[in-house]
Order: sequence, then structure tokens, then C-alpha cells
Amino acid sequence: MRFGSAWGSRDVLDVTLVCPELVAEISADTAVDHGGIYRHPVRFKRLRLDLAAREVPRFGADPDTAAG
Repeated sequence: MRFGSAWGSRDVLDVTLVCPELVAEISADTAVDHGGIYRHPVRFKRLRLDLAAREVPRFGADPDTAAG
């Protein structure tokens, strides 16, 4: 996997896959440029201590979760 450090940057960030233990609420813009790269960074909002990681559907598994 590769992630850019900023829009228009050629710097590549290191990726470390982890086993999730906490759930975080985020704010994300779904705008994508012509290269398929998200145009805006994801912003952390808060930890969701009321949820366990196993209670959250996997990304893309439930289209209704994206509605916000």
C-alpha cells in the first residue's frame, strides 16, 4: 500500500498495518482527483469508547454506513 503525504506531494508515507482495538470517529471528504487519489485528508473527531472494533462493519461491507 502507498499513501501520499499531501496533495501534489511525491513523498510516500510508511504504512504499518495493525489489529484495531479502538474505534475513532472521523470526518472525510469523498472528493477524488483524476488519478484516484483522495483530495482532502481525513480528520480525527473523537474516540468512540461506546463501540468495540468488532461492532463496526468493515469498510465497504455496508453501503448504509457511509451515509453518516
